[in-house]
Amino acid sequence: MRSRTRIRTRRPSRLYPAGSVVLALAAAGSVLAGPAGSAFAAETGGHADLRADVNRDGRVDVTGGTDKAGEDSWSVGRGAVYLPNIDDDSKRCPVTGPGGKPLSDAKLAACNDGTDAKVNGSADAADLARVRSVPMPGLRADAKGSLKVTTGGKHARLFVKRSGAWVLVTSKTRLSAAELRAGVEFGVEGTDVVRDSAKWDGRAVVRLTVTSGQKSTSDAVTLRVAPLLTQHHLQDTQQVMVTEVQGEGEYSRLQQKFVAELGKEVKKAGVAAPLVTFKKYADPWAQDFVEPAYVSMTGVDGQRHVMRVMLRSAQPDRDAGRELFEKVRGRDIGVVQVTDPAEPDDWSLNSMGNLETIPPYAHGGRSFPAGRIIMGERKDSGARPSKVMRTMLKSQGLQDPLLLDTSWLGVGHVDEFVQFLPADTPRGWRLGVADPEAGLRLLRDAKRDGHGKTKMFSVPGRSDSPAPKETIDQALGSKHLVADNEMAARRIAANLEILKRETGVTDAEIVRVPALYTRESEVMTDSGDEIPVPRLTRMGAGSPLVDSLEGQGQQKWLAGNPADSRAAAPAGRATVMTSAYVPGAVNGLLLGRDRYLAPRQWGPVIGGKDIFTEAVNAAYQRVGLKVSYIDDWYTYHLGMGEVHCGTNTLRDATAAWWQRPVG
Repeated sequence: MRSRTRIRTRRPSRLYPAGSVVLALAAAGSVLAGPAGSAFAAETGGHADLRADVNRDGRVDVTGGTDKAGEDSWSVGRGAVYLPNIDDDSKRCPVTGPGGKPLSDAKLAACNDGTDAKVNGSADAADLARVRSVPMPGLRADAKGSLKVTTGGKHARLFVKRSGAWVLVTSKTRLSAAELRAGVEFGVEGTDVVRDSAKWDGRAVVRLTVTSGQKSTSDAVTLRVAPLLTQHHLQDTQQVMVTEVQGEGEYSRLQQKFVAELGKEVKKAGVAAPLVTFKKYADPWAQDFVEPAYVSMTGVDGQRHVMRVMLRSAQPDRDAGRELFEKVRGRDIGVVQVTDPAEPDDWSLNSMGNLETIPPYAHGGRSFPAGRIIMGERKDSGARPSKVMRTMLKSQGLQDPLLLDTSWLGVGHVDEFVQFLPADTPRGWRLGVADPEAGLRLLRDAKRDGHGKTKMFSVPGRSDSPAPKETIDQALGSKHLVADNEMAARRIAANLEILKRETGVTDAEIVRVPALYTRESEVMTDSGDEIPVPRLTRMGAGSPLVDSLEGQGQQKWLAGNPADSRAAAPAGRATVMTSAYVPGAVNGLLLGRDRYLAPRQWGPVIGGKDIFTEAVNAAYQRVGLKVSYIDDWYTYHLGMGEVHCGTNTLRDATAAWWQRPVG
């Protein structure tokens, strides 16, 4: 039952603890309790009755009862939602200072539609959650509504609609008897996402109080700011993002060729929208400086109103994230960046390639209707991703991050060994995982069949980067390769046990994709810096392509943090750090439910066929995926990444995040 004459003290829930912030429309006088409400109704013409879109159908029901039950509480499945209005619908926010000077990160983030006290046109109005008062036709002429924003004004803002315009509610705002008789429409916007639920849990409680003479009546509704959610692979790809490195250098030309080929593959997969290309900062790792996310509610037209939110990596020294503000932010697109004052445990763990999302599932009494985040940590050293970022993600209340162990990976990202694939099954998805044992088996079978002297790699060399020379026999006979892949298999198996325990996924739902890993090797650039790269014999000192790797992303950080400094382990045992030996097929791009873009394998060619390509095709085709390939050898693979690391996607987020999965 709604509260009409007093503000209730509500029991804290697990999702939203005590201390939630309140946004109130309070009376100028005291709120009378007990039978005064009935007396008010008899003497003045009705009870105050405030309604919000509790059932999330886009319509505030002021004539029936569909929005009454649960209006003063909130749960994942029911309760009014409002958006954090952090986009820039009219592109009013500056991206440069006086004279074209760069703005600081803080100033870039300080402007959005929620930072002014206006509704900037119809697009901005669409970002407001509606609240309505039920008409009070019998109200006396002396009645008025007295409005005051108490606690919560830092996070939520209220507007009243008058003569077709949205007017900010202030402490001086009064509703007339005529307005109250007709019914009043309000709009609520958030000024930020929830960042720490211990400080603010996203709630806004809106209270309307009507006074007439010495009597008053009030009513309240509860809203919660829409959770910031990451995308998952059951959402269709709508657009692909990639960095296009500018310039005429050898790496630039190769990377521009990659972008051109990517555009062709995207179109072939049926994705019509043009590529979003980042061109300003030359950071090729488009997966790593941003995680596309979203917030949504049901709009007044009954359709899902989605605001994309570009979640910048917790790497303030990574300039590429600035282009999210400078280029991408706009209508229904906002940007969130976090400020973590602590020195990072491991800078690379804060890249967004180290954040993936399990599609929706329910298991063991827990439900994740919007999916669940996974991130990598280094259990051997205790290093974890940014605490501020993890706190914010957990505080959304829906995608509680699950940590997997990436101690054995030099870069340390979960996308180097695990992925999630759509499936026509009751669960709706499968788990794809790199399988080093299958990779070793391919080499051993080839050796057994007399092909041991076949070259391990079929990639053509370049004048500045000779082709690899090792044979299958040499690879299998190397000092570390077999042992390192057996180690990788054990590490992957341990992570699989975590995923199986947490999600209920079975062995029959796991797609095992042949892979091989190799421990890090460091090469010397012309400037004298050592850069970690895969241990492949083609890499020689002074290569222009090697030099191009040192300035951006993981290589920049890794160059200052050699493997031995990152590999602390119990009992003094150093952890072996690895990356993909053969280009990592699981580190590819899902373009459609049945279309997958993998890095070209460049494996041993036997009988005219690349044995790794054949095996990767077979693994994915068994589950209905058509695989195409793109060459990323010199653009990403040498830098300890693949296609997925160099791209990103915007996905269809119109599905209701509050609808629980079947199983």
